Amino acid sequence: MSDPRGFMKARRVASPERDPAERVKDYSEIYGTLPEPELREQAGRCMDCGVPFCNNGCPLGNLIPDWNDLVRTGAWREAIDQLHATNNFPEFTGLVCPAPCESACVLDINDDPVMIKQIEWAIIERAFREGWVAPEPPESRTGLSVGVVGSGPAGLAAADELNKVGHEVTVYERDEGPGGLIRFGVPDAKLEKWIIDRRVAILEQEGINFSYDTEVGGDVSGAELRERHDAVVLAVGSRVERDLEVPGRELDGVHFAMDYLYQRNRHVAREEGRASREPEHVISAAGKRVVVIGGGDTGMDCVSNALREEAEDVELLDVYPDVPEGGRYPDTPWPEQPRRLVTTYALDEGGERTFARQVTHLEGEGRVQSLHAREVTGSSSRTLEPVEGSEFSRPVDLVLIAIGFTHPEHEGLVSELGLDLDGRGNIEAPEFTSSEDGVFVAGDARIGASLIVTAIAEGRRCARAVESWLRARQPA
Repeated sequence: MSDPRGFMKARRVASPERDPAERVKDYSEIYGTLPEPELREQAGRCMDCGVPFCNNGCPLGNLIPDWNDLVRTGAWREAIDQLHATNNFPEFTGLVCPAPCESACVLDINDDPVMIKQIEWAIIERAFREGWVAPEPPESRTGLSVGVVGSGPAGLAAADELNKVGHEVTVYERDEGPGGLIRFGVPDAKLEKWIIDRRVAILEQEGINFSYDTEVGGDVSGAELRERHDAVVLAVGSRVERDLEVPGRELDGVHFAMDYLYQRNRHVAREEGRASREPEHVISAAGKRVVVIGGGDTGMDCVSNALREEAEDVELLDVYPDVPEGGRYPDTPWPEQPRRLVTTYALDEGGERTFARQVTHLEGEGRVQSLHAREVTGSSSRTLEPVEGSEFSRPVDLVLIAIGFTHPEHEGLVSELGLDLDGRGNIEAPEFTSSEDGVFVAGDARIGASLIVTAIAEGRRCARAVESWLRARQPA
């Protein structure tokens, strides 16, 4: 039973993080956890609402009031069981999920929400320290085999669930390590990569096989993949980036955000002595005037990395209007997740964000030298209207495009398997089943680019569809 007056006794406090002026000098983790007495007090702010909107706001359906109250009473061992009941990887979401649960907290109507994300991170870190997270291989095997293509959150979750019920699972990853975008897109300052490796080591000990540097649709053909496995799960992400269709886009020094972030994460890996690929052409912000186009998480990660490279200056241009008082646009009222935050970890470190700006063209002699833009009005990229006489220009050496993703890559495996696509270019897979019998799809490849918590939920749900399909084909 929660404390119904807990939110009146304690105010929300700031989550502990390293001083921005200091952390910008390295790539180490910036977030910490509160001392246990404060965590228990913060957990006590949860009212265990009759309708837990936090639970509904979480794509995983996390049992948030349950583990909040367990933390309040100091029952940490039981708390991790409740957390793992719905979330395979709370150490990932506890750090990099944008926490739609907090946006949906009833307290957020007119107060500060419960610090759910901080409590989640504290539970899983306590569990690892205490040795409560240990390999639990299945007691028996079914003799059936599943191939999972892609080792991002959706692929890992699907693999974990399918392995638990006894199937032989192999995860194929074209990059040199597991994690997908949480390894190569998310900066180490937000998620140090040993955290991914720690979890993957447990999955390996539970019997999951990982095949890195393996391009399915290249090194392994689609036909060979089908021959190897009884069922296949495609969790290949939505990796085709939305382009900036303006004159001058072809100039040197204009790059997609992920090309830059992949290089920076690989650079950190090499600095730490971890094996990582060398780039053919280096993209660096060091000493440069940088403009990032796009105001989402990817854009912020570009700002953070550019600051750590000691860029001369960094500006982020966002087509959205300025964040209104109260932090929510009219089209994202409670319990919806806000589209933009008043500030972010990257903006706390430096750089400048300018709202309601649209790039019109780029100029330069072979290499980008200036960026031209204008002020706009409108609530989204689809409703923009230019403000007459508002044109301006900026000298620039590096432009990073972070305006989202369109759909999964069609070349290679998707076209080789002849899979149907939906109107947006995603792989058509209602109820996770594609147009090819025995081929299932999970995550961004199915629904479009979304949150890490949604990807994990997709992987879990897809695994249930695969399990049902496999069991139906087993002899009685």
